[in-house]
Amino acid sequence: MAPPFSRGKPMHSQPPHQPLSSQQPSALRQDAASGLHYRMLSADTATAPQLLLLLLHGVGGNEGQLAALGQQLDARVRVVLVQAPLAFGPGQFGWFQVSFGAQGPTINPAQAEASRQQLQRLVASLQAECRLGAAQTVIAGFSQGGIMSAGLALTSSQLVGGFGLLSGRILPEIAPLLAAPQDLATLAGFISHGEFDDKLPLAWAEKAERWLNELGVPHQLQLYPAGHQLTAAMVQDFCHWLAARWLH
Repeated sequence: MAPPFSRGKPMHSQPPHQPLSSQQPSALRQDAASGLHYRMLSADTATAPQLLLLLLHGVGGNEGQLAALGQQLDARVRVVLVQAPLAFGPGQFGWFQVSFGAQGPTINPAQAEASRQQLQRLVASLQAECRLGAAQTVIAGFSQGGIMSAGLALTSSQLVGGFGLLSGRILPEIAPLLAAPQDLATLAGFISHGEFDDKLPLAWAEKAERWLNELGVPHQLQLYPAGHQLTAAMVQDFCHWLAARWLH
């Protein structure tokens, strides 16, 4: 069972040590297996990483959107800023097309599935490069990036040990692809959501909470007095959650 709802209070009083704040994103690279483009945040290739973290931006953003989050993390984390495969405009990318109506968001499921499969291949490539396994791999993202992160983790738990769903939702379309219960039980999830989110209302976080409980996925839900955004408190709590579980 998940712990009781938290109202956005910091989970630790001290920030993670050895921050990556001095590191700038690398030049854009392309993974041959997946075709996806990405930037590495840490240029310190002499230090063996202890954790691989993929950060996925929201629709209309780009791989630089979550660089500031990555720079808050421990230098032992190999941070990968991934660019979504669909170009929607100059510097604007997405994982799938989506429209919003009276019944809520409607997605292009073929695009979402193609992106999920590309992410599977990218994760495997990066793990081979970093010499890290699923237990040392986390995928997280904001909005549509969070949707893809949760979707990948819940359907490919053999690839990752944890996921961050930041102001997102879990697509009901992934239900036929869910991993086996014994594999889902090995995951750790972090959900953050604004109580005043007018793009993906709070009900989506509550649905995610119920579904993860039904699936037996260990997770933590944090709510904040915010809209559809990634606040400093959300970033801080996610970084502390990550450090507490993977960096000792």
